[in-house]
Amino acid sequence: MPMATSFYELSVPTFLQTVTAVGGFLERAARHCVETGADPDDFVDARLYKDMAPFHFQIEALSHHAVWGMEAVKTGVFDPPALIGSMPFAALQAMIGEAVTALEAFNPGEVDGWAGKDLDLQIGPRRLAFTSETFILSFALPNFHFHAVTAYDILRSRGVPIGKRDYEGRLRTRPA
Repeated sequence: MPMATSFYELSVPTFLQTVTAVGGFLERAARHCVETGADPDDFVDARLYKDMAPFHFQIEALSHHAVWGMEAVKTGVFDPPALIGSMPFAALQAMIGEAVTALEAFNPGEVDGWAGKDLDLQIGPRRLAFTSETFILSFALPNFHFHAVTAYDILRSRGVPIGKRDYEGRLRTRPA
């Protein structure tokens, strides 16, 4: 039997599951700070290693790969806004809320209509030729998940009591 999964189902709900989970563990980090007297803004520039991008970058990048990844499929051009840089923790939480709203606005029928489109991406000297599906599955989603898990790891390494289920978010299970 052939697999009956739409392009929309492969992309938007997948991004939403993790973006919503990220919003949840950011909220958990804020509560942890209230309980411990810590300042959530101390997370903003935290890094796992000196040569890795800071927490705020992880949040911006995951938002860009989700929302602007879908916009790239729509328009044929991956053109996320410029990075903002260091900002208050509350602004990062708001950014995640905005990403959820933007993703929820994508219409399944419209997204399914973008399947099979060509999308060429220029990264420095490299030109990458994708279809909509290969762009989402082999570029946008891997980058998105890398930044989401790195944000999770930064918070976890700083003592925020989060676990795997916080990262998984709400699973898309079938009715029992």
